[in-house]
Amino acid sequence: MKHIMYKTQGTCSQYIDLEADDDQVITRLNVIGGCNGNLQGIAALVKGMKLEDARQRLQGITCGFKPTSCPDQISIAIGQLQQMY
Repeated sequence: MKHIMYKTQGTCSQYIDLEADDDQVITRLNVIGGCNGNLQGIAALVKGMKLEDARQRLQGITCGFKPTSCPDQISIAIGQLQQMY
């Protein structure tokens, strides 16, 4: 198991708490702050996904006029977690 607590930048959410097993499959995602219902939905959807698959799907999503979003920040957290393997 690998775990990361990532401090987000440029979003309403503040932290991303992410864990993956030894096969690089997401076992837990909790986003602190932000749009609670939407982020719970994203967490439920990516649980069980390979890190790389989730990262590719979420990377580059923007929120309004912001250059990033909570999903994009999750992809960054995933990328940092991947570096631990």
